[in-house]
Amino acid sequence: MLIRIDPTLSTPLFEQLAASIRASVIDGRLTVGERLLPARELAAALDINVHTVLRAYQILREEGLLDMRPGRGAVVAGRMGQHAALAGAIHDLVDEAKLRNVSESALLSLIKEAYK
Repeated sequence: MLIRIDPTLSTPLFEQLAASIRASVIDGRLTVGERLLPARELAAALDINVHTVLRAYQILREEGLLDMRPGRGAVVAGRMGQHAALAGAIHDLVDEAKLRNVSESALLSLIKEAYK
């Protein structure tokens, strides 16, 4: 699983982490029953605080995407298969933005404006 976080962005790290894991669940890179790295290991790998990872995991648990149990760690509980087409469209949109040299912040602004 590839997780991308950027400490220079204004978006909190826990939200970036949750979004990255969520995207992996939506597009099938993470499957139901698959275990995620323990919070301490993921925090060390990303060079972030363990509480940041735990907060991201908690958000995903509340969304029904992760199951967290003592001794088992974080396990993918559900797949958002109904969003697979949306995930593909998003990847296409990002690829097109990169092709046209549209910055991430500009693309996010366009999406936010269109969503209103």
